[in-house]
Parts: sequence; structure tokens; C-alpha cells
Amino acid sequence: MGWDSAPCPVMVADRRGCLVELNAVAASLFPEAGHGSCLRDVVPAWLFEAHQRFAWDAARPDRTDGIPAAGRIGERSFAAHPARSAQDRVVWWLVDDTDRRLAEEALRTERARTAFLARASTTLLASLHVETCMEATARLAVEHLADAAVTVAPTRGRGNPVTFCDPSGEVTHTTVRADPGDVPGLGEALRGLPPVPSRWIDPAALPDWAVPTGLAGPVGSVVVSPLPGHGVPAGALILLRTADRRTFSESEEVLARLFAARAGAAISAARMYADQTAITTTLMRELLPPELHSVHGVEFAGAYRPYSRDDRVGGDFYDVHPGATDEEETLVVLGDVCGKGLEAAVLTGKIRNTLQALLPLAGDHRSILGLLNGALINSQHTRFATLALASVVRRGGTVRLRVTSAGHPAPLLVRADGRVEEADTRGTLVGVFPQITSTTAHLELAPGETCLLFTDGIIEARGGPWGDELFGVDRLMAAVTECAGMPAEAVVDHVQTLAAQWVGGGRHDDMAVVAVTAPHHAHLSAVDGRTRGRYTA
Repeated sequence: MGWDSAPCPVMVADRRGCLVELNAVAASLFPEAGHGSCLRDVVPAWLFEAHQRFAWDAARPDRTDGIPAAGRIGERSFAAHPARSAQDRVVWWLVDDTDRRLAEEALRTERARTAFLARASTTLLASLHVETCMEATARLAVEHLADAAVTVAPTRGRGNPVTFCDPSGEVTHTTVRADPGDVPGLGEALRGLPPVPSRWIDPAALPDWAVPTGLAGPVGSVVVSPLPGHGVPAGALILLRTADRRTFSESEEVLARLFAARAGAAISAARMYADQTAITTTLMRELLPPELHSVHGVEFAGAYRPYSRDDRVGGDFYDVHPGATDEEETLVVLGDVCGKGLEAAVLTGKIRNTLQALLPLAGDHRSILGLLNGALINSQHTRFATLALASVVRRGGTVRLRVTSAGHPAPLLVRADGRVEEADTRGTLVGVFPQITSTTAHLELAPGETCLLFTDGIIEARGGPWGDELFGVDRLMAAVTECAGMPAEAVVDHVQTLAAQWVGGGRHDDMAVVAVTAPHHAHLSAVDGRTRGRYTA
């Protein structure tokens, strides 16, 4: 026959499995095979079983070929294709497909790794909480790479925050006070240095703290990989396999490093977010208006609403600086910086700090405004501001005020009988002209009366039926008529509620309101029965 010229192994066997003929290539593949040999004795079991199936199936007249079989012969992989021959014999063509199968396996492996890394990235980036990211890193590593995993964060305080994940997936967090150098390669990984090969690490050298509880059997293979961060290392990842499993291969170590790079980026981003949040919280605490209360027998209340729900600070602000004693005036400041958002808030912080430094001059409104005006003109900011200053002191049952406006809406006086008056004070903007001009109004509040300071965000709020009508001074004056005799907090709540209802869900400017109210009742108290008393609400 012409089998000898075939480039691949060819064998011919009868239905009983006796070898009838084979070419030279097949003879070199099966050295023990020869004419008359039983296939059961000279070929792998998978090929003999395939022959049995096809030999009896080939007797059917409707069958002309068979389904190929596949398996390994030695270190190679073959596909065996059967064909019917004369005298119910079967011809087996063996095609070496080792390279194809290796390529397919490599492709499947690469697809699985890509899918794992994609899933890991999605899972890790789903949270900006450091501890959650460390937990996800350890759990993902146990699901796909190792029997147990440990994530170690850089030293903070007196130890390293550590997250353990055991084979069951249970995660625990703790702080380890130990020398990272006790784990081979860990100290270098925490400094962001390249990892040492797994084969260089002796599992027996691991300290007890680095091996999670619940690991079945001794550690047989270890990988220590850095967790690269944004500029600084985010920590290190320790992967552990028990001795009954195969050791980490070189390709698996590469996959571990790729995973660690993604985990490190996520942990680093979460840590940066936590640091930024802490800084922002600290700054916000200084930029947000303070909570107001009664000072030296005078009621103070304030409220602030930023222009956007997404921003906590903006261009409106207020402060109350109490006098050292009952006899000294309390300085109230209400301001509005041109603009919105964080940039405007930065300037409000500068103005508030400047006014804090100018408190020794609190008795002279014109001097305060002049010095503040010079500070703004000489700064890098191009924004301007409007201010309303009120110096408040209680004398007997009345409250006396000196009110000065610098480009700001004039305060409103709510009398006990419901009348509403506008304070007679005007002035120029702060931070625009070299010189500032202003007039100061001297006022008195009887018990139950209020002086209302507000920013233009209140009167310029647009709403109404069509959403384009200004709230306006007249509507504000009509609204506060109902506030006669109310406490300061009630006045502020009433004004803020009406303004919010007016704008509805529409856009609006920052809104700030401060109420200064003379309390209804007062009595004279003495500290020890002999010294001069003071009025208290």
C-alpha cells in the first residue's frame, strides 16, 4: 500500500483490533507495534477505545467515516482520523496537533486572565474606601491565584495594617507590629522595589503572623509582590499555596504582578481620596458659617443655603464676634463675595480672616472697611464683595446697633407692632475703588424687635408662576411683617422657608440671613449679691 509515503503516522487494523499494517512514521511512534500486534498492547487506551467504537460502527452500510478521536501520545498531542478500508478494516491517520492545542490552551488561558483582570479592576474601583479595597484585593487573590492571601499596607503609627483572607474567603483586618524584613522580599515590596522570584522564598521562613489561620497544610509556595501606587507604594501582596498544590509558575507570577498593579492603583486612589476628604473636611469646617446663639443677652441666629446642592460653601458668609464683656459691642458681619463655588469660598475665607485680625478696630466701621478694601485691591483676586456690619450691645431692656452697609442691601427692622423699616445705611463695594464711602445708621430694638441682615440671593431669587419673577425687597418686607415678636431663629427659618418655596427646584444664588433680636424678657442678676449685675435673657 502507499501508506509509507504519508507524512503522518498511519495504521491499519481489523475489527478485532489486530494491527495489519503501519507505515514507518507510525512504527517510530509505536516501537513495540508490528504486524499482528493487538492495538490494546501497543497504543494508548484512548486510541484503542476509539478503534473499537468505529470498527463496529463502520459495519453499518450508511457510515463512511468516523468521528476523530484525540489524546496524548507521550509528550505530544494527536488527532486520530478513522476511515473505512476493504475487508472491514480501519485506517487510522494520526495528525500531530500539539502546537495547535498549545496555542488554543494559551489563548483560553489568556482570555481567562484578561477576564479576571477586567473583573478585578471593576471590583477594586467600585469603592474609594481603603479597607474595602484591601479586602477586595485579598479575596480576589484567593478566588483566582492562591489558597490564602495577605495585603500589607505601609507602616502607619506603630504597625502595618494587614488584611488576611483564608481559603474559605473569610477576611480579617488587624495591625501587625513586626519587622517586615521577617518575610523574604516584603520589606523591599513595601518600598516599591521589584519582587523577588517565588523560587527564592523559603516557605518555612515565614513568621506565624504572615500565614492566615485556616490554611490546610503547610505552605509550599509563596509570592510577594509590591502594590504600586500613585507616586508612593500602596503596600504589598503575599500569596500562599499549600504544599500539596503545584508551585507558582513563572507565568502565574507575572499574572500576580499584573493583578497587584491594579490593586495598588485602586488602594492608592482610595487612600488619596481619604486624605483629600480629611483635608476638605478640615477646610470646610473653617469655611462654613458658624452656629449662632445668644450672646450677652442678645439673640443671634443665621442660616446659609449654597447655590448648588453639590457645594457646601460659596460666596455668602456671616460671623458674630462677641465682645469681651456685656459692656462691649458684639460685631456682626454678613458678606457676599462676587461669584459662586469654591473660588468664591476661598476669598470669603480670606475676608473672614482679615476681619478677625481687624477686631481691635471693631468700634470704627469705616476704618475696618477701608483696611479690608485695601487688602482686597492689593491681592491677586479680581473679585469684589459687599458687606454689612452691625455692632450690637444691650443697654437695659433695649438693644442698640450701629449698622453700616458697603454695597450691601440695607438691613430691615421688624418692629414689635409689625412695621418693617429699612435701615438708613449705604456704601460702596469693597475691593473695587481705592477709597470706600459708607454711612452708619444708629438703631434701637425694643424687646421682641429684630434687625434682619440678608444677602441679595434672597431678594434676587427668581421664582413664581413662571420662574422668572424676583422675590424682591417688597415681598421680603411683607413676609417679615409676620415675624413681629418672634425669636431670632424663628425669623430666620421663616425667611429661608419662603425663599426656598419661591425658587422651588430652580437655580438661585447663595442665600444667607442673620437675625439680631432683642429678647422679650430680661432680669437683673448678681454674681454674689454685691457686684454690679447684668441683664440676661
